[in-house]
Amino acid sequence: MSTTFDLILKGGTVVNHDGEGVRDVGIVAGRTHALGDLSRASAGETIDCTGLHVLPGVVDSQVHFREPGLEHKEDLETGSRAAVLGGVTAVFEMPNTKPLTTSEAALADKVARATGRMHCDFAFWVGGTRDNAKDVAELERLPGAAGIKVFMGSSTGDLLVEDDDGVYSILKNTRRRAAFHSEDEFRLRQRLGERVPGDPASHPVWRDEIAALQCTERLVAVARRARARIHVLHISTAEEIEFLEHHKDVATCEATPHHLTLTADDYARLGTLLQMNPPVRAGRHRDGVWRGISDGIVDVLGSDHAPHTLEEKAKPYPDSPSGMTGVQTLVPVMLDHVNAGRLTLQRFVDLSSHGPNRIFGMARKGRIAAGYDADFTIVDLKRRETITNEQQGSKAGWTPHHGREVTGWPVGTIVRGMRVMWDGEIVTAGRGRAVEFSE
Repeated sequence: MSTTFDLILKGGTVVNHDGEGVRDVGIVAGRTHALGDLSRASAGETIDCTGLHVLPGVVDSQVHFREPGLEHKEDLETGSRAAVLGGVTAVFEMPNTKPLTTSEAALADKVARATGRMHCDFAFWVGGTRDNAKDVAELERLPGAAGIKVFMGSSTGDLLVEDDDGVYSILKNTRRRAAFHSEDEFRLRQRLGERVPGDPASHPVWRDEIAALQCTERLVAVARRARARIHVLHISTAEEIEFLEHHKDVATCEATPHHLTLTADDYARLGTLLQMNPPVRAGRHRDGVWRGISDGIVDVLGSDHAPHTLEEKAKPYPDSPSGMTGVQTLVPVMLDHVNAGRLTLQRFVDLSSHGPNRIFGMARKGRIAAGYDADFTIVDLKRRETITNEQQGSKAGWTPHHGREVTGWPVGTIVRGMRVMWDGEIVTAGRGRAVEFSE
């Protein structure tokens, strides 16, 4: 093909919806224009990708970047810096900021803060509450909105909607897929006495598998009654995987790298750094979530990047906050699982790119195809590295994976045809834009 492109990715193994193969990628005006042998073409810039794999841009559909109101933990610039250092080209950010993202004005403020400042593209979940239930059909379709997010447990104030009637009041008005934190708040309150002061290993005893399964069962029943589509975040139990297998017509679900990689045995080593909601649990639950990956029950990966400072995490349990960093380590941790044979590279691409495109209705993202945004995660599958705190772009400055050796590493992040990160360095200033959706 003899033509001129803005950028050519040369000689990489392209992984997309029709398989893997060595192909060049030609980019014009921020979108993929051609795939194949472009040896006769010219370009303003050519990147040699020989020996590397070119993946569709990885989408992390669950992050907490803490801005506005909690910028001492993270902000939109630092969180997105961590994202692109880890090969992530777009994120969906959560509504539990201060003020909460529950109104048109709060969403517009976040979009304004992020535009041209974040290093990756973005969308923001809008919190569903009793007060805005009647307005969610309008809120979920605003520019920059990923959809409606509801906390059925693990939250306080207006964002907590723990009862079935409250959830139904929201779901009956949604048209897009709504996302849920599914832990039964009533059971959590009953079991507060199971927390052992100073012992974070009691966290999964308090927030047990019954609290997770019970809430997910209730949620699916409400969704059926409301004829709504739902997305269950951060599945942490084998029992939920077994249940959701039979309800895929209404419910998609997400797995996180920490629930696929760590177990309750790691509390002895990591202490409160492992404390998350829902918790990291016994090994049988990790194995159960892996069955969800291998059997196609899990639809997407999300990091649930939820940073706190080391000083905050050093508080004795249960005064310590739940949450860990994860957006920068999603790709290398999961590529290490690919190299270990736990999932194929194609399955990883489905979970991290095609899946978000499919279930959230992302426009022009999630595939390497002509007309789609030129978003690419370029990885070296053979590169061996050790994850360290010092590498982290997050303001929090730590990772529960510190010291973990992995095989497979993100070496390049390209967002709409712009080389944003290359070999661990950010090479382009923030030019993030709001993700567009087909709904």
